[in-house]
Amino acid sequence: MNPPPACVLFDLDGTLLDTAPDLAAALNRLRRECGQSALAPAAIRPTISHGSPGMLKLGLGLEPDDAGYAELNRRFLELYREHIAVGTVLFPGMAEVLAHLETVGIPWGVVTNKPGWLTEPLLKALALWPRAACVVSGDTLTQRKPDPEPLWHACERVGVAPARALYIGDAERDVQAGNRAGLLTLVARFGYLGAEDRPEGWGAAGFLDQPTDLLGWLGAASARRS
Repeated sequence: MNPPPACVLFDLDGTLLDTAPDLAAALNRLRRECGQSALAPAAIRPTISHGSPGMLKLGLGLEPDDAGYAELNRRFLELYREHIAVGTVLFPGMAEVLAHLETVGIPWGVVTNKPGWLTEPLLKALALWPRAACVVSGDTLTQRKPDPEPLWHACERVGVAPARALYIGDAERDVQAGNRAGLLTLVARFGYLGAEDRPEGWGAAGFLDQPTDLLGWLGAASARRS
């Protein structure tokens, strides 16, 4: 029988954690500061995996090269940090998945483009920081996803060869990074995919419609590579 993956790595926003409530609230606080009315959280949700550039484009019509973008981005992240773990929770079923991984001795970690000054307090607030075998944030290295280096770095820290690791994310850059790094890569379809996203064309090995679908992959991941 083929062995299960030796390590499971998760993207953070839209994969491990449902951070949409707190990110949407921060964006709406910023809109109110700018004299605009709040947007419906459901309208904000699909932009979250595109980070603050996607959210500020939706919320204020700003592009990263626009005048004033840097200051408003700083203020948005400041507002988010102030209330970073009010409504954020593990996706339904994810607690069971993490408990299973820990029970069978498979280390799990996080590889995210979220900066460390947001990632660390968030994971600590949810009591996940000490449980993760590794956490690679967007500023841990000079490279970020879709570059493969953050995933190689995570595997090195855990002591697992990339070919024995599995990465799960809800954005195309997650699949690109995982494939380039040589990991088995799955798409979290329960995450923040927008209507324009076509994950079937991203080149992932498979899809998870809910976190507990991962349990079915754990014993068969190596076989599905071929």
